[in-house]
Amino acid sequence: MIRSNSHSLAYFLIAVLMLSVTVRAAIDLSDSIIQKFEQKYGPEPADDVRQWRELLQVSKGLSEWEKLVAVNNFFNRKIKFVDDISHWNKKDYWATPFEFIGTGAGDCEDFSIAKYFSLLELGIPDDKLRMTYVKALVYNQAHMVVTYFSEPGAIPLVLDNINPAIEPADKRKDLLPVYSFNGAGLWLAKERGLGKKAGSADRISLWTDLNNKMVAGL
Repeated sequence: MIRSNSHSLAYFLIAVLMLSVTVRAAIDLSDSIIQKFEQKYGPEPADDVRQWRELLQVSKGLSEWEKLVAVNNFFNRKIKFVDDISHWNKKDYWATPFEFIGTGAGDCEDFSIAKYFSLLELGIPDDKLRMTYVKALVYNQAHMVVTYFSEPGAIPLVLDNINPAIEPADKRKDLLPVYSFNGAGLWLAKERGLGKKAGSADRISLWTDLNNKMVAGL
């Protein structure tokens, strides 16, 4: 959830651009890593990680659309939604896919992070993917989704944990875009005059910590 405060978007933009990780280590899903994962989280979550590994292995040769569907369905069906306060006892926490699968729960940001890194692992270029903050109008609250651009300037497709169907952004009248980002930078929403303020200084450390955890593995 986005929490408004006095920090300017300009500061956030500069900091994200400075701290974004553009060189990404591959996700290690070797048997030894899964064994360590099982010691930490238990046998059932370890089975889920093995299913995640299988998904990534069998989906390599699929079309980009099929990859989107496979990844979106996997996490939407496998993991339950729980907000950060209830799950992590923190107002805002960005979990790695390992933490997300290991605990079997997470919020919209955790769904989006797991999908984003899985799609990168399947070879979809980073410039086609963004994690996008929106306002979910039905719930009157901030929300995160993954958006996919088939080509520059195309209407993006939305991967969401609220609505499991992958639909073009212009069909999602229930979502109001605010800003989006990936490993290369951050963009303001261009439609309907949005984006004067988006995020805060605490989100910089969240993105940095997430990337550091991804590089470190478990």
